[in-house]
Amino acid sequence: MNSAVSTPSKVTDNNGPFRVMVVDDSAIIRGFLCRYLSEDPNIDVVTTANNGIVALRQLAQHDIEAVVLDIEMPEMDGMTALPKMIDMKPDIQVVMASTLTRKNAEVSLRALQRGAVDYVPKPETARSVNANIDFRRELVEKVKAWASRRRTKLGHGQPAGPASSGAAAIAGPTFASPTRPSAAGFVSARRPAAAVSAISSKGKVTPQTAVAIPNRAGASAPIALRKGSMRKPKILLIGSSTGGPQALMKFFNGFTEAPSVPILITQHMPATFTAILADHLGQATGWPACEGADGMKIKAGQIYVAPGGRHMEIDDSNGSLTVKLTDEPPENFCRPAVDPLLRSAGKIFGERILAVILTGMGHDGLKGAREITKDGATLLAQDEATSVVWGMPGAVAGAGLCTEILPINEIGAAAAKRLQGGIA
Repeated sequence: MNSAVSTPSKVTDNNGPFRVMVVDDSAIIRGFLCRYLSEDPNIDVVTTANNGIVALRQLAQHDIEAVVLDIEMPEMDGMTALPKMIDMKPDIQVVMASTLTRKNAEVSLRALQRGAVDYVPKPETARSVNANIDFRRELVEKVKAWASRRRTKLGHGQPAGPASSGAAAIAGPTFASPTRPSAAGFVSARRPAAAVSAISSKGKVTPQTAVAIPNRAGASAPIALRKGSMRKPKILLIGSSTGGPQALMKFFNGFTEAPSVPILITQHMPATFTAILADHLGQATGWPACEGADGMKIKAGQIYVAPGGRHMEIDDSNGSLTVKLTDEPPENFCRPAVDPLLRSAGKIFGERILAVILTGMGHDGLKGAREITKDGATLLAQDEATSVVWGMPGAVAGAGLCTEILPINEIGAAAAKRLQGGIA
């Protein structure tokens, strides 16, 4: 079977709802997934399948934009079907769906390396799927985010239907108006590193200019930038969410050697998945990498990933830096959340922090970024054009907290350069 025999069943409306296929061998789970997705006015579940063979047949008959693909199925499983789907339709957006086991977590992250765009961890039983509000929200938001990104890349319109409850998260948060530039100070640049800032008599950084950051639609909106610290960073903190695993891999590709500071990462992921992510980052970089554990000593050149279901902070109460895990309530609907990590680091490192906010939905990291930048820390953010969802990086950018806003293939090198320079 190949794309040459693919004949869409009807004329495609590229301004209509996102066209989705659900693939799962359980009729009950399939029903729940279809119901959750179909309740959003901007999603149309065009067809379903109970295994990979049927899914490929349906993909040949319908113009599908996004697929929710189960891993374990009879006749042809998800990992076997995945490359065949991509061969048939290279721009298809495949979101893997798997239960929360270590095996499935490993398979899901391996699927990202083979062309899947994301994953959703399914609750283990049909009853828990039906009761799990977080799963429902994550499923709908991720499908919409990736389908929207596909349309943007192809130059197609977005759904013209009424906005759903998740629409604001997809489009990004509403920002306070950034500082407006003077006529002489306004520049249009993809790399806003040349922005000028001034330091007040109290030593705080005051934005003086703004730059126009191109977005996916080609328009430019003024974003205020601030001057970063002149001191050499002692720690690297990273926050990410939707699209984060792929972004993290690309981020670390910008490093030519292991940094001489600890690296702490909060990626919105459930338990089990975070340990696998740490393993993958370690394999990709060649640096020591692990899931953070309570009381673990923090060492330079090592990656620590916040474990799913717990906030990760930094503690220095015993005279050395250690990981502190807490079960405090979720922040920004997340646990782990980026804000607790940033807040705890700010109390210890002040302006010696280099923080990076990558692609992600919502505004997690904004409050913590406000606190650390008040003390002079340097903050970099991924740009809108290369973010899956410009929620988290867009929030800190719109608040005027960033020193640089860069594409994902440049931000890692920029971070590595800042870690090497500055006043010791």
